[in-house]
Amino acid sequence: MTDDENDNKLENTEGPDNPDPGATDSASHEEKRVKALSFTGRLRAYFLAGILVTAPLAITIALASWLIEFVDSRIVPLIPLRYNPDVYLKEYLGYEIGIPGLGLVVLIVFITLVGAMTAGFLGRILIRFSENMLNRMPVIRSIYGASKQILETVLKNQSSAFRQAVLVEYPRRGIWAVAFITGRTEGEVQNLIADDLINIFLPTTPNPTSGFLLFVPKEDMILLDMSVEEAIKMVISGGIVTPADRRSAALKGTPVTGSRETWEERWQESAANRNEE
Repeated sequence: MTDDENDNKLENTEGPDNPDPGATDSASHEEKRVKALSFTGRLRAYFLAGILVTAPLAITIALASWLIEFVDSRIVPLIPLRYNPDVYLKEYLGYEIGIPGLGLVVLIVFITLVGAMTAGFLGRILIRFSENMLNRMPVIRSIYGASKQILETVLKNQSSAFRQAVLVEYPRRGIWAVAFITGRTEGEVQNLIADDLINIFLPTTPNPTSGFLLFVPKEDMILLDMSVEEAIKMVISGGIVTPADRRSAALKGTPVTGSRETWEERWQESAANRNEE
């Protein structure tokens, strides 16, 4: 066999049917690297999915446990020993286990019984007598009167407090914030202003229990279709949790820059819904 024939034979062995061994190793290595990356990516996705499932559950359990332990630590010691089931369980089992939630149950039962007592004639007399005593104390009467008025306003069946989420321009024009209607402005504040004002509570993020009380003209706010719970989640999360827009396609395509045209309709509709509830 001549040298030319040998060269042609070597060239044929490196053709498409017989690829270069170095190129094959490189392609195999690249394929393994891609598989490793995809496997790592799947593990990362699984880990994040696990966090999304377990983190809210863990936070809920931790808060519930803290609340139960807090109430139990203050209520259970007040229970007389002969009425405390922990005492009988200790005598029967030989060791104390402590019933979790016992103090919370006792507190709920006690509050319910107090409410039932106030519905009667003697209960109303007792409450009136207690209030008269508290109203004679300089500092206590202010705290008691303010807290009672707030609770009566929020908890009464037909209350409009925190039943509607709105958008208001704050802290300046062009910047919008989520707020909650607490009622119509009355008294001296309303009498001093020509516009029809609405009491607005503007919460802070991420702690919605603090915020600002604003008296806003009703034409300067936009009523939101999202529920109060969804709006609170949006405020607490700093906008990370954003509820979907459930309005019709026609309304979604029409920006609203004010609510002067629809405010009275929406207010009457919201009042009708509250009456139905």
